[in-house]
Amino acid sequence: MTDNRLTAYAKGVLGEDAACKYLETKEMVLLSRRYHSPYGEIDLVMQDGRTLVMVEVKSRTNASLAACSYAITPKKQQRLCLTARCYLSEHPADAPVRFDALLIAKDGILHIPNAFEGKEW
Repeated sequence: MTDNRLTAYAKGVLGEDAACKYLETKEMVLLSRRYHSPYGEIDLVMQDGRTLVMVEVKSRTNASLAACSYAITPKKQQRLCLTARCYLSEHPADAPVRFDALLIAKDGILHIPNAFEGKEW
């Protein structure tokens, strides 16, 4: 999956491709990729049954899953919540919203449903 000559953007796209394929095997449906707002970006917006899922993907080829998880800081969580509000203003839905993390590292893939609540923002 990695090549030292790839840009960070290209590596991110590859990680998101792998994450999307993984989540689709879990019966989740892709609604949007790389949704942008003035606050930031949501890597994947998926539907899991009735639930809208905002997915933050972190992929690290030379790190562990634990190291990947540290990249989703409180500041990043805040930006994701604000971006999710923008998404919902453009795509109103009467559905619960969940924030997941999908980590891809040298030691495997880890999907963390409800990685954080987002209520504090």
